[in-house]
Amino acid sequence: MKRVACTFLVDTSGAILLQLRDEHAPYYPDVWGLPGGEIEPGETPAEGAARELLEESGLVAGGELRLFARQDLPEQEREKHYFYGVTRATQADVVLGEGAAMIFVPAAELLGRPFTPGSAEIIERFLASPEYASLR
Repeated sequence: MKRVACTFLVDTSGAILLQLRDEHAPYYPDVWGLPGGEIEPGETPAEGAARELLEESGLVAGGELRLFARQDLPEQEREKHYFYGVTRATQADVVLGEGAAMIFVPAAELLGRPFTPGSAEIIERFLASPEYASLR
């Protein structure tokens, strides 16, 4: 079972940072997901989420990343940890480190696109959550 950590990074308008995976991605090319990736040996899920966010977008959250949900995806042999945090960064601050695109997407425009397995369900839950409401 691979352990994966990803982040809901929310900007001051409530938009969430999404990554469009490129055609060379080893898993799920050409679909959308949250910045994240495999947790390295010796890392906690929170450390993995912060590292992946920085590597893929050049951004750090403005404070501690907090755990939103853990999701088991046995059919993909994955255990996903979803964190959330806020940023004062704008699109101009994003440095694409991996993937085809990395953009802040308004909440109303998030769903309805192809996502990595499990992501759409958790994104929908996050948008309806008190955690997300507290960030806006």
